[in-house]
Amino acid sequence: MSEEKESLNFIEQIIEKDLQNGYTKDELRFRFPPEPNGYLHIGHASAICLNFGLGLKYNAPVNLRFDDTNPAKEEQEYVDAIKRDVSWLDFNWDKECYASDYFQELYNWAIELIKNDKAYVDSQTSEEIREQKGTPTQPGSNSPYRDRPIKESLQLLEEMKNGTAPEGAHVLRAKIDMASSNMLMRDPVMYRTLHKHHHRTGTDWKIFPMYDWTHGESDYLEQVSHSFCTLEFLPHRELYNWFLDQVYEDGKMRPKQREFARRNLSHTVVSKRKLARLVEEGIVTGWDDPRMPTISGLRRRGYTPDSIKNFAESIGVGKRENLIDVSHLEFNVREDLNKKAPRVMAVLNPLKVVITNYPESKEEWLTAENNPEDESAGSRELPFSRELYIEKEDFREEANKKFFRLKLGKEVRLKNAYIIKAESCIKDADGNVTEVHCTYDIDSKSGSGTEASLRRVKGTLHWVSIKHALPIEVRLYDRLFTDPSPDTHKDKDFIDFVNPNSLEVITAYGEPSLANLSIETNLQFQRLGYFVVDKDTTKEKIVFNRTVPLRDSWAKIDK
Repeated sequence: MSEEKESLNFIEQIIEKDLQNGYTKDELRFRFPPEPNGYLHIGHASAICLNFGLGLKYNAPVNLRFDDTNPAKEEQEYVDAIKRDVSWLDFNWDKECYASDYFQELYNWAIELIKNDKAYVDSQTSEEIREQKGTPTQPGSNSPYRDRPIKESLQLLEEMKNGTAPEGAHVLRAKIDMASSNMLMRDPVMYRTLHKHHHRTGTDWKIFPMYDWTHGESDYLEQVSHSFCTLEFLPHRELYNWFLDQVYEDGKMRPKQREFARRNLSHTVVSKRKLARLVEEGIVTGWDDPRMPTISGLRRRGYTPDSIKNFAESIGVGKRENLIDVSHLEFNVREDLNKKAPRVMAVLNPLKVVITNYPESKEEWLTAENNPEDESAGSRELPFSRELYIEKEDFREEANKKFFRLKLGKEVRLKNAYIIKAESCIKDADGNVTEVHCTYDIDSKSGSGTEASLRRVKGTLHWVSIKHALPIEVRLYDRLFTDPSPDTHKDKDFIDFVNPNSLEVITAYGEPSLANLSIETNLQFQRLGYFVVDKDTTKEKIVFNRTVPLRDSWAKIDK
């Protein structure tokens, strides 16, 4: 029986076809080209996984290139954050490149374009240029400066570069076709003047290249074989190729741009401008707020590199944009953490339980398995005593047959401990239960092998010994927006859909093993969900962020 061939996505099919038609594997080179004007988000994670994944598949180098051509918005902070995120996802780049590395080459090529009558300096305002571009159904009209003498354009370009021309006085435009059906080909702007400090070149340059001029030429200079962009850059491909035509030399690798569809995530926004607004308006605490869809936010929330890479692989690459439900991302982190995260016990909403027939001065240490999914995880010791905390919702005075937790006159098993029976309860003046009195079966200790220990009771509860309980701060994070697609409403601001209940901070109680954990340690609080140690943790206060509940609590709401 022949071995079944691995199915390829359409991008891999493009590469395979190129290899059949003359490319060699040694010529393959990919790149991930973020603009350092914000933190990377889950959409970027898909692009990272695509490009670096291709590098691993074809044993080809992948460049990390920063498209740093706009000093008004770009900062070193974002460069550092991007490098940190890519490294955290466990990808290694071959070369660290910057578009600013190529400013001189780009400028030299621009001079040649002017000399070859393929570019000119335009002195119109941006509004005039915009009006003169025409519409998708009507051709544009030529700039009055389109036939400016070559010598004059060269002189003005030098003045722009040196900063003697006022900011915004001139732009350099490519001379292509003002009647083109593709409006991007209607004499696009190549350079604008900006008298601003650049995070790498300082004040050396007073003109900065536009994205379309920079991107393809950077790919060419780095000899990138395949330049993969999101679908909105499909109309740019014609211009990408036109610019390459002006500089390409025979015998060199000519980059090929191809496009794939964005994968938008429900109940969030991924526009950097909108994410920045969430930060600036104090709706979140920063770019790494655990409610943010940024990679640093997901990391702080407790997502693992493998959960994000598995998510990216599962949604694949396609040619049509679609909205991926955030529950699919949550499913991937549950799957990953189920295998890796140690189980511990913590009580979020405590109710006191007193085991009346357990000796007051007695305490014992019980053995608990760390992770039933991982035999190598070992076990730990848990303290047990007369007074315990359980979850308030785990007790009812009366309940129907489908309630398998603690109720008066009925038994449950305490995880890793004993079977207890609720005998009575104490209430406050408002009728709220404040304490439950139980008895325990002394012979029912888990793992003891006694007949009583093998007795089957339907409910099993988590608990902590009050005497040994560790107070912890728990941040219960939920989806940041109540609407699946908050930024698609024409008549409403996306901020209108911010979930007022996206964060609840409580004091909970955990078993003593939770002391002295490292930041970013992932755990499962048994029966409750997955949690991670937050960077705000101090010696005086341990802080946990909820990554996800054990089950999708939004499923019923969405239905």
